[in-house]
Amino acid sequence: MSIAENICRIRENIAAAGGGRKVFLVAATKMNGAEAVREAVAAGVDACGENRVQEFLEKDALNAYAGAPRHLIGHLQRNKVNKIVGRVELIQSVDSASLLALIDRRARTLGIVQDILIEVSIAGEVQKSGAPLAELPKIMDAAAQSPGICVRGLMCIPPISTNEGSNRPYFAAMRKLFVDNQNKKCDNITMDYLSMGMTDDYQDAILEGANMIRVGTGIFGARSYPALEA
Repeated sequence: MSIAENICRIRENIAAAGGGRKVFLVAATKMNGAEAVREAVAAGVDACGENRVQEFLEKDALNAYAGAPRHLIGHLQRNKVNKIVGRVELIQSVDSASLLALIDRRARTLGIVQDILIEVSIAGEVQKSGAPLAELPKIMDAAAQSPGICVRGLMCIPPISTNEGSNRPYFAAMRKLFVDNQNKKCDNITMDYLSMGMTDDYQDAILEGANMIRVGTGIFGARSYPALEA
């Protein structure tokens, strides 16, 4: 199937799971070339999400994302903050108060407000990025004092989905966190987006309240990883 056909099928699945709710489809463009990204944009994805800053910069220079908002969805290293703040509409992977402070400082230097999501380690997997649950209140408190950022919601990457429904408890827990933090009364905390769900589990995520999903393989097909040298 073509990229456009894949996106059409995903839209149908979104409609079936979402019951009419608006769900933002972010094309996870990691390791897909500029032409494939342009096809996804032309087919109507709501945004393009890149994992690595360097890959984003290379494709952005080719105008690969033209016509769609740009998101960073992968782990953001501290030494790359200055290269990405102000270049993307949304940073989805802020996972600590210290990283938030760097983004805030850079945004204020540029005279802008950078939209972010707080990434939560909902399953407590040490090998993955994401703020531990116990750290979330501290990060939200820091955000309230950071005029250079606006927290637009939460994001998570749960364990690899082993079968249909296996991640629904994690998604339900994220939905509760999202609702609880919607009560924060701060000018720079709006809590609009709950970003969760990827190719194997986005329908379950939507059923549990996601209004933003990040789909790569389902749009572009399986990624071809370069072979390791012997």
